[in-house]
Amino acid sequence: MAIKMLVYDFRPAEEAFFKNNNLENFDIEFFRESLTPETVKNLTQEEKDSVSVISVFIDSVVDEDVISQFKNLRIISTRSTGTDHICTESCGKKNIALVNVVNYGAKSVAQYITGLMIALVRNIIPASEHVRHSTFKSCADYIGRELSPLTIGIVGTGAIGAAVCKAASAFDMKILAYDIYPKKELERLYNLQYVEFEELLKSSDVISLHIPFTGENAEMFSKKEFEMMKQGAYFINAARGELVNIEALLEALKSGKLAGAALDVVMCEVSTFRCDSSIDISKLDETCAKELINIKELVQMENVIITPHVAYETQEAIDYILKVTFEGIMDCIKGGTKYRI
Repeated sequence: MAIKMLVYDFRPAEEAFFKNNNLENFDIEFFRESLTPETVKNLTQEEKDSVSVISVFIDSVVDEDVISQFKNLRIISTRSTGTDHICTESCGKKNIALVNVVNYGAKSVAQYITGLMIALVRNIIPASEHVRHSTFKSCADYIGRELSPLTIGIVGTGAIGAAVCKAASAFDMKILAYDIYPKKELERLYNLQYVEFEELLKSSDVISLHIPFTGENAEMFSKKEFEMMKQGAYFINAARGELVNIEALLEALKSGKLAGAALDVVMCEVSTFRCDSSIDISKLDETCAKELINIKELVQMENVIITPHVAYETQEAIDYILKVTFEGIMDCIKGGTKYRI
């Protein structure tokens, strides 16, 4: 008998994978919407009782209430590395396997970050807007910098951070890094130098974040850290929005301390600026409403680039995520622990 599976947060870019792969052991139902305490009500009790596997993305809210409604659920698979949108405690109590995908899109994200860095230091976007809107400003306003004389500070040298090191090395940039677990092979491959966090802040022309959000590192970059950075430095965050105090970042940009910033993530992005989502300000809590005000000010600044969490969005990365997702699910069904949290 085929395994009943529900796939939420299903996107057009994922359709090709299911067309090109034989998954005859699965009876899959697809939902464009996220799985939440509200959308789970759209399922009949018969549907809930027949489900063995659920796959979601980070927009879903799989809390204890949602999980408790599936009495025969055996596996929850998230097509992401992060699992903070899923109640792991409830999974443990109900003996439900939780499977994720690690190290996906490292190349995709690194290439995107390299693009953001070039766009910032060469003023590509404001120069393009100059032509688009015929503002007739002086082209002297768009004088930029070459990358080779610059020092990049990479916070976190996991798979993505290491890929950014490789890209920076190709541009002959000096590379500083901060990581609680230094990797000797990166020092050898890219002439990278591990330094203390404060030294990285003070010595880098460009700083790029590549660490997970743990809760303990909330607002790792705030007023103090931005003040320690070099005058005219650039800041890039494609990791997690919770790592940065966005109000402090805004002030650092307005004061001229920072020459520019690029963000692919913010703290409240699910409710403020993700793709295919509308903003209902009345439903935002005080923190997210305040962040939205800051975002609206940031997007008006010529030296700021904000994108809707799409750094990993290449077809290659999406196909890899789905491949690993089904590898993990099949392994769990056979009693294994591959990719299991």
